[in-house]
Amino acid sequence: MAKAIRKITLSSSRDIPFNKLVLSQANVRRVKAGVSIEELAESIVRRGLIQSLHVRPVVDADGQETGMYEVPAGGRRYRALELLIRQKRLAKTVPVPCVVSDADSGILIDEVSLAENIERAPLHPLDQFRAFLALRDKGMSEEAIAAAFFVPVQVVKQRLRLAAVSPALLDIYAEDGMTLEMLMAFTVCEDHERQEQVWNAIRNSWQKDPYHIRRLLTETTVRACDKRAVFVDIEQYEAAGGIVLRDLFQSDDGGWLQDVGLLDRLVTEKLKAAADEIAGEGWKWVEVAVNLPYGATHGLRELVGTIVDPTEEDQAARDTLQAEYNLLSDEYDGIEELPDAVDQRFAELEAAMEALDNRPVSFEPAEFAIAGAFVSINADGSLLVDRGYVRPEDEVPVARGEGDANEVYGDANDPAAPASQRVVITIGGQPAQIEEEEEDGIKPLPERLLVELTAHRTLALRDAVAQHPEVAMTMLLHKLVRDTFQRRSGTGCLEASIRHVFFPGQADDLSDSPPAKAVAERHQAWMHEIPDDDEALWGWLAGLDEASRMALLAHCVSYGVNALHEKPNPYGGSGVSEHGLKLRLAQADRLARATGLDMAEAGWRPTAGNYLGRITKARILQAVAEGKGQPAADRIALLKKGEMASEAETLLADTGWLPEPLRLPAVEVGGEETAAKDGITAMGIEGTIDDSDEAIDTPHTIAAA
Repeated sequence: MAKAIRKITLSSSRDIPFNKLVLSQANVRRVKAGVSIEELAESIVRRGLIQSLHVRPVVDADGQETGMYEVPAGGRRYRALELLIRQKRLAKTVPVPCVVSDADSGILIDEVSLAENIERAPLHPLDQFRAFLALRDKGMSEEAIAAAFFVPVQVVKQRLRLAAVSPALLDIYAEDGMTLEMLMAFTVCEDHERQEQVWNAIRNSWQKDPYHIRRLLTETTVRACDKRAVFVDIEQYEAAGGIVLRDLFQSDDGGWLQDVGLLDRLVTEKLKAAADEIAGEGWKWVEVAVNLPYGATHGLRELVGTIVDPTEEDQAARDTLQAEYNLLSDEYDGIEELPDAVDQRFAELEAAMEALDNRPVSFEPAEFAIAGAFVSINADGSLLVDRGYVRPEDEVPVARGEGDANEVYGDANDPAAPASQRVVITIGGQPAQIEEEEEDGIKPLPERLLVELTAHRTLALRDAVAQHPEVAMTMLLHKLVRDTFQRRSGTGCLEASIRHVFFPGQADDLSDSPPAKAVAERHQAWMHEIPDDDEALWGWLAGLDEASRMALLAHCVSYGVNALHEKPNPYGGSGVSEHGLKLRLAQADRLARATGLDMAEAGWRPTAGNYLGRITKARILQAVAEGKGQPAADRIALLKKGEMASEAETLLADTGWLPEPLRLPAVEVGGEETAAKDGITAMGIEGTIDDSDEAIDTPHTIAAA
């Protein structure tokens, strides 16, 4: 006969006046840090007492019940009720729902208290996210939810954003298939299909870091700090229907603009409006581009205008700003770390004074008829207008002959002269390249990429030469000695006339590189000092001190530096021969050693746009292995080409790694020929230098450098 299972009996519950309850000394919760009684009290006011207290009768020495009850489980609720009574919001005798256990129970009261605290199961975060979402769907605002649960509104927004992630990913998170930090990263994109695509791409990968997820989700967007976004203004973009992706869990610099086509259209419209306004000033032409290429003014004559004097209102405003700036400077003199508000005010004052100091320039009416202006966007997102450039074809020709000085071709004031050229807006960079199937293994770098890389190096070499006058002098003397005494073929690295070498191929970031800015600033500084008149210029040069003469010489010499790779012309004629290219690159290497040029210190960094996205996967892995180590290369080996390039950009950002064409070659015995062979090998060009034709022993030159 089966033995009957003994049934358990649950403790009874009843309402007990609060003044008959006392907190048990056996309650295991002793540490009060992090326990908020006030919030629980407000919750009781809003919702009532959700959970009963567990109590036991208090007995005297004879084992008789005294009518009082001690509370071993529910101490925080007891204290919250006690607080409400002290605040006169509850009566002392208010009935409290209690579960009453037997006084003679064999279970220790300490065990009851411990079990009540450790057996509670915390709510899974996903359940909280979904609960917040349900409350909002039923009519509660985000502010009301925050007030009801005593959390900031930002926390509610974050929880709701997490609940809005793809249901498939939420299920994976619920099964511990991803971390909370990874789930947070997916919230930067609201497209569930895209979220799932990214997860499927990385689920079996070593690379599942949150920053990698964010990068993949935003790779087709534009950062809000991009100069195009700053130029248009985020509010105008959103007013036009654009969507901004935001990261609620970490700083995102304003987020990501999702509709790139809309952004480009707004940029074009705003640039066109600015061009129309500039054209209304009377210029013959206005050239517009989002990114003007480096050397856009090459071959153009720059007009020298007259700076317009400030008006009385402008001067008064400038004096007011300066007075406030001086007052703040005196007040916070000697303080190393300024308060944020004060630091921001200093920046505002400096920007306002700089705007007033940048006075407009006026030109003669006749100059407007033959000159034009460039309209572009500064790196900080502001409008950049550069006026007063004359193209060679617009220059007024000389007189027909002697004694007829008044007869001139193409007079700008002649009614029969051709009409002014209409404004041409050209916005856009290089055409998109189609990614072709690539073969395994290391192949020579593409010709276009070599041209762009060596353009970076040439510009950096110019900057380095300009900062080393003694090297510039050695370089110039070396060129002159070769031309005068040796009469060898090939111009070498220095194009000495001096002839400004233009870059036929260049990346979009060349104009914003540190060497480009340094060269431009130095050129403008000299240009403001050099007289226009030829006779006055001779006297000015003669009166310069030696240091200034050397610095000016170095600056002029630097413009002739040509370290560009270009495809040799095997048939002679125009272009560079294979031998001439080898000689040029060899001399460029020697010049880099002499100036101590380090392209990493000069500001060049490998990015997906300027290098990594344009080489084979094998070369990307080789670069990461060299710069970050083989384990790092192995972690990204299974990624697709675009993802691999993006990850490699992050891994190599601060390593100082450089591709072969930008590296400083090691010094080897053998003079220029050995250096040339090293440089040609790095470029992937076969062949050697003919020692009988161009062997140059330059120990004194190298020692001087």
